[in-house]
Amino acid sequence: MFKICFSPIAGGDVLSGSERMTEKEQLIFEFIQKDPYISQQELAETVGLSRPSVANIISGLIKKGHIIGRAYILNDSQQIVCIGGANLDRKLQVKDKAQLGTSNPIESSKSVGGVARNIAENLGRLGLDVTLLTACGTDSDWAFIEETSALYMNLDQVSKIPGMATGSYTAVLDRDGELIIALADMEVYEEIKTEQLLKQEALLSRARCIVADLNCPKETLQFLTQFANKHERPLVLIPVSSPKMNRLPDDLTGVDWMITNRDESETYFNIKIETNQDWQQAIKSWLSRGVQNVIITNGKNGAMIGNNEEGIFRIPAVPTQEIVDVTGAGDAFSSAVIFSWLDGKSLQDIAKAGAVNASKTLQSAYTVRQDLTATQLLKDMEELS
Repeated sequence: MFKICFSPIAGGDVLSGSERMTEKEQLIFEFIQKDPYISQQELAETVGLSRPSVANIISGLIKKGHIIGRAYILNDSQQIVCIGGANLDRKLQVKDKAQLGTSNPIESSKSVGGVARNIAENLGRLGLDVTLLTACGTDSDWAFIEETSALYMNLDQVSKIPGMATGSYTAVLDRDGELIIALADMEVYEEIKTEQLLKQEALLSRARCIVADLNCPKETLQFLTQFANKHERPLVLIPVSSPKMNRLPDDLTGVDWMITNRDESETYFNIKIETNQDWQQAIKSWLSRGVQNVIITNGKNGAMIGNNEEGIFRIPAVPTQEIVDVTGAGDAFSSAVIFSWLDGKSLQDIAKAGAVNASKTLQSAYTVRQDLTATQLLKDMEELS
């Protein structure tokens, strides 16, 4: 249990000049007044919020001066550590049929994204303790990402690089929401170096699970595989795109999960997956390289999942009548897979959870669907069955 000793300052006007508390902050503050040694998890269960949400409310109370002092009594809570991209996503959707070589009327919006960040938010919404390790600029884009993400993950260990731009991803969508072209500025992630992760050795060595996307440099990913094996920490690798498959470590022995799509697997093995037999052989090829569990998604054809103990299974895609936006569906799939695996589910149930969360995200205008909770995901799966 993670306990903090708080020193609330009692009284009507808590501090002269301090900022006014929100309703949720006031509620948390009152519970801390009654028991300064109450844990974040106990607070979360009492007020009906997630532990990451409570942690961020407490952080806000400290910044505003309503709470002073912290005494760390015990920390044996295991974080899920997500390492990789945290972008500002810009979506430009063409109103009519897209035409090249001319001006197209569009509707535009911005939101937070990045594979590692999206997975971190999904897992945070599902009630898990998550820390994000990434690199960013000291700019307004990062300020927007930080403000939007802080409720669902710990951002204290993010590396801020002066003079560099925060990662950005611009998606141009057709009028049906399908991707036409994507533009990515990911140079800042080259700063997620081994030296940065060595500073987080204590965090990583206690992690419940390490999730890394291929925005990280190859040397960093190779370090993580060696580190995870040495410290016996579960490691999940998430490819970002086919061109980045060459960043995978040379030795995949001990990697607990490879969650990839058909195009990425085709690129890595220099093959074509056209039949179920091809698909199954690609699973076997990943397993032969030392990966413990593998999923290869294939759009409307569903997913294939396997390991050497339980075998290989094909799971159909969940029928989705109305697709609002495809952005974030793959990350939603990966997140539900990780969540269900950590919960001890079978391979088939793990893949089904991924398919359900992806389908619900396709029907949402948000990169991470706003109604996601562990209870809601269970209800969604029950409806499917």
